[in-house]
Amino acid sequence: MKLLTRYLIKRLAVMSGYALLSILALYSFIDLLSEIGNIGEGTYTGMTAFQYIVMQMPARAYQLMPLATLIGGLLALSQLSSNSELAVIKTSGLSTRDIIVIILKFSAIFAVLTILLGEFLAPQFSRRADEIKATAKSGQIAAARDGVWIKQPESMVNVASMLPDNTLVGVKIWQYDSNFELTEAISAEKATVQNGKWLLHNAHSSTLHADNVTVAQMPQREWASNIGTNLLNVLLVKPEQMSFTALTQYIRYLKNNQQQTQAYDVAWWNKLIYPIATMVMSLVALAFTPNSGRHSNMGLKLFGGICLGLLFFFTGRLFGFTTQLYGVPAFLSAVLPTAAFAFWAMYLIRKQETR
Repeated sequence: MKLLTRYLIKRLAVMSGYALLSILALYSFIDLLSEIGNIGEGTYTGMTAFQYIVMQMPARAYQLMPLATLIGGLLALSQLSSNSELAVIKTSGLSTRDIIVIILKFSAIFAVLTILLGEFLAPQFSRRADEIKATAKSGQIAAARDGVWIKQPESMVNVASMLPDNTLVGVKIWQYDSNFELTEAISAEKATVQNGKWLLHNAHSSTLHADNVTVAQMPQREWASNIGTNLLNVLLVKPEQMSFTALTQYIRYLKNNQQQTQAYDVAWWNKLIYPIATMVMSLVALAFTPNSGRHSNMGLKLFGGICLGLLFFFTGRLFGFTTQLYGVPAFLSAVLPTAAFAFWAMYLIRKQETR
């Protein structure tokens, strides 16, 4: 039995790996085509676009993992069925329940990979890719660990972060004259952009004169600037680019600042459920595998299974948008599609056994 278990897991894992690489290559090619229009903006070159696409691959792999296990499982199990190996395996003593357990063991490997990608590789590489792209396209913005640095004709600005409502947090401004000598240093707890001006809140300033320094503190202060929020979007924390741990902390931070958290709540629940979805898709693969390779509808079942995987892929995103538009609980938007597909898969497997 252990030999059969290893054999099945190996076949399923190899085909799922091939499926993941194939889909990832296709999506990366499409992403590269979409980036062609940005080439030439600032210092954004073809090599920069290629680097951007490569660094986005871990996030793409994370998104495509359930689809890869579905397609890989369908291909592997259909090959076993067409060669009558699946029938031989069943007659050798393995029941359908045993095969389900083996498939869940195989999918658990990919679920662990999904967790590793979502927690470590994807967030880091995606955020860095966006920073490289924004820096290359703008030419005046540089991203660093302490936020972004923006060079202006007569000032240097550092912004630590930006909240979902475009409020800037941790603002520091250094103004200098035509001789590049520092004239004023300003720090503010936060700032809002209004009509081409920044409204600084709880601002502290130090103005340098020839023989002394004037220090001032103001609850609010206007600062004229042509830096819009579009340039600062690289600071906006995207929920899909955050790990489960970071999302938990950031949601708490947003609530403390009276910010909307719906998009981040949806992402939090999706992060929690997504590895389970990878396992559910392997059961869907078994449900769409014909019992015998002599069945004339094998190709139709394969096509139907792949379409079902794509349906799951886009249904999750549709539920996420519905949650934000109509206030549907984030828990339901993440759990319902996965639960529905799991029950449907088990129903189809049971129906096959009762024939």
